[in-house]
Amino acid sequence: MQAGDLWVFGYGSLLWDPGFPVAESRVARLRGWHRSFCMSSIHHRGTVEQPGLVLALDAAGDAHCDGLAFRVAAAHAAETMAYLRARELISSAYVETALSVDFHDGGRQDDVVTYVIDRAHDQYRGALSLEEQARIIARATGGRGPNDEYLYNTAAHLAALGLADADLDWLAARVRELTGDGANPGIGKRAPGR
Repeated sequence: MQAGDLWVFGYGSLLWDPGFPVAESRVARLRGWHRSFCMSSIHHRGTVEQPGLVLALDAAGDAHCDGLAFRVAAAHAAETMAYLRARELISSAYVETALSVDFHDGGRQDDVVTYVIDRAHDQYRGALSLEEQARIIARATGGRGPNDEYLYNTAAHLAALGLADADLDWLAARVRELTGDGANPGIGKRAPGR
């Protein structure tokens, strides 16, 4: 690692589509936040007329979120930040912040670029039940494609990393039921709750 290297925390679509040059990735835990479909998507996975939902980090004192910490070489740091800001800050619902993560294999990294939800923003949807989330995700499509594709890819990549998320697994199974997509019907069989 060199001085000036950039670290970015991925917990949703960055897991499977970072879109920037990754020099290293490590499984990491962010404390005090949880992954949630709590942000209305009017660009990437929905429209103004039919919003979808995307993941965001929502503050919760005793929670944690496992994901990937990506190291970007210093030579690519400026272009990566410009790319991330264009992608993640398309509306002001996300707040760019620098937080600390703990690596699963030991150690800690401070000043990791992380995008968290602004609870005061009108795109915040923190009170939705899992069933309501599933119904929205099942029907929405935006500029980057269907909302269910985003859910399926994220759940699959978390599972492949050994970081299965019970809520995302349940949502994937329920959305498949709602859309009639029988692929992977065994994912998540617990009752919805929030």
